Amino acid sequence: MSIAHHAVRWSAWSSILPALLLSTLSPLAMAAEAAAPVAPIAAKTAWQETRHGTVVTDDYRWLQKKTDPAVIDYLNAENAYTAAVTAPIQPLADKLFGEIKGRMQEVDLSVPVRMGNFYYYTRTEAGKQYPINCRRPVGAKGAYDAQAVEEILLDQNRLADGHAFFSVRAFAVSPNEQLLAYTTDTTGFRQYELHIKDLKTGKLLTDTMARVTSLAWAANNATLMLAQEDATTKRSDRLFRLNLGGAPEQVYHEPVEQFAIGINRTRDKQFFVLESRSTDTSEVLLLPTNKPDGTFAPVLKREKGHRYSVEHRAGQLYILTNKDAKNFRIVSVPLSAPQAKNWRPLVPHNNDAVIKSVDVFQDYLVVMEKARALNRARIYDFHSKQWKTVQFDDPVYLAGAAGTPEFNATQFRMSYQSPVTPPTVIDVSMQDGQRTVLKQQEIVGGYDASRYATERLWVTARDGVKVPLWIVYKKGVKRDGKAPLLLYSYGSYGISTEAGFAISRISLLERGVVYVQAHIRGGTDMGEAWHEDGMLMKKKNTFNDFIDSADYLVREKWTSPNRLIIQGGSAGGLLMGAVVNMRPELFHAVHAAVPFVDVMNTMMDASLPLTTGEYLEWGDPNQKAAYDYMLSYSPYDNIARKAYPSMLVTTGLNDSQVMYWEPAKYVAKLRAYKTDNNPLLLKTNMGAGHGGASGRYDAIKENAFNTAWMLSQWNISE
Repeated sequence: MSIAHHAVRWSAWSSILPALLLSTLSPLAMAAEAAAPVAPIAAKTAWQETRHGTVVTDDYRWLQKKTDPAVIDYLNAENAYTAAVTAPIQPLADKLFGEIKGRMQEVDLSVPVRMGNFYYYTRTEAGKQYPINCRRPVGAKGAYDAQAVEEILLDQNRLADGHAFFSVRAFAVSPNEQLLAYTTDTTGFRQYELHIKDLKTGKLLTDTMARVTSLAWAANNATLMLAQEDATTKRSDRLFRLNLGGAPEQVYHEPVEQFAIGINRTRDKQFFVLESRSTDTSEVLLLPTNKPDGTFAPVLKREKGHRYSVEHRAGQLYILTNKDAKNFRIVSVPLSAPQAKNWRPLVPHNNDAVIKSVDVFQDYLVVMEKARALNRARIYDFHSKQWKTVQFDDPVYLAGAAGTPEFNATQFRMSYQSPVTPPTVIDVSMQDGQRTVLKQQEIVGGYDASRYATERLWVTARDGVKVPLWIVYKKGVKRDGKAPLLLYSYGSYGISTEAGFAISRISLLERGVVYVQAHIRGGTDMGEAWHEDGMLMKKKNTFNDFIDSADYLVREKWTSPNRLIIQGGSAGGLLMGAVVNMRPELFHAVHAAVPFVDVMNTMMDASLPLTTGEYLEWGDPNQKAAYDYMLSYSPYDNIARKAYPSMLVTTGLNDSQVMYWEPAKYVAKLRAYKTDNNPLLLKTNMGAGHGGASGRYDAIKENAFNTAWMLSQWNISE
């Protein structure tokens, strides 16, 4: 959920602070009194708004004012309460941290990628939180030479020094390979600042710019195109041209609030590609990279409902389009006459497979498709006009493009993993389809995949639709309804649930936990229609699919309600909030991460372009029918006086996607309403954003805590 700062209505703190302070005794004081920790009770304040003729109240609106010290005091009190309640599981969390860290190859090197005259890679060093970006000159016959002199481009550990959070986003080397443009964020709010480094001298240029979301170099090595987001709304709406040493000059503005822009280049580096995109519509504009002072020209005029992207090769455009093709098709057309009447079909529409991406090279074209929740690659030879298919035999897996930047490449780099197979980097010959394994993630201490089993399951949802799941477990687990089971899903924005590998999951599997992910509607796991059937006025299909999946797992004796824990984050946190309101008795415990739970208050704030842009996913609440439908499932608005599962809610103070106050308000209201004595915990990372901790060891520590909490809910203490 892409949500920026929201305006608030504010009341005087004279009535709030005393009540708040009375409710937040320190853990030390509580321990001294030999009493159980007491949960903070958030104060209630009067706030009302009339919506469609109905007066709506929000008792916890005051939590939306991040700058008020009392809000920070409240979040700190919740953190202190969580720390006190979970103190007994901290030894388990420490043990899990050691397990996960112990399996990780601390000193490691990514597979080098050739770009121009260098091979680029990252490496990690023991004890250091962040990777180091490096390159080496290309060796004899174009090979990677591990003995060539290494050049350190960015030591992210040095850049992160003194910051609780650090992230690099853009990373682009100039065509002459002498300058590096990159962007950094030091708060977690995902506002990235531009830096340009002279790779000869190692010094930074004086050129900089705030809130850069994407960038691309011109052919002259002296000009950058930069997309910038609005300071308040975080919508990328302006494109600037920066001639090094000069001031940025705006060259494009996207006025429509539902659209955001991004800038990149075609793989042959001949054109800048400026894409403006909303949920259901896109427009692409091109400009030759050797004419950065020119004007961007649209390939095809914006047309409601038409989504397309383009690549270029030898005067031809290759267009991935959903025009008359829900799951997309690919056409070619002369650059000089891109109108639909001139399109020549290359890859037809397929009802059973959605095209996710297309990569165009000098001699080949690679199409990534998803069919029945599995990915595959299809390679086209422009000269022989023959196709080859790259797919894998496992029942569930995740395969995808892994980055092949060179236009004249003859090897297509792919990544492959499955719930039992560690991430593997593979080069596929585009000429004959032969595969070469370059690297598989090492599991320190040994790893035996044969100890585990993974399967594809199919659930019949209440409306008759077949919903796929994937499951992984340690062999020998009995299907008697007693196994602890963790069920995860997402189900929004067309984002698919993928069958990947996780080192941390081994700790669960070894303790007998069964792990399941459900490909519920709202993603594109089964095609574009799968997304459409889980959005707008069909959004409840997402929640029903998840509940039906859980019911199936209980019915088939994979687990039982008192052994079933569920997990989801962001829009998957909306899923968590919705399903526990609908069927609280079905779940034993819940981990909701950075959850989008305050749907109506967020979506009714029409002053923000990002909010109105989200209307295309959730609905426009200014329309009564959409308002009523969204209100009927909004987690915050449907909290009731009944028993709820145990819950751990995690968030970040600097979250730019789902503001911290959504989970904070949700926990405050839930604590006031629920009738059970089950744990309800809020844990806020006060120095991070939507993705949590940025350092790899800090991220493991967060993961270990969350895992320890879930294990404790299954009464697993070792």
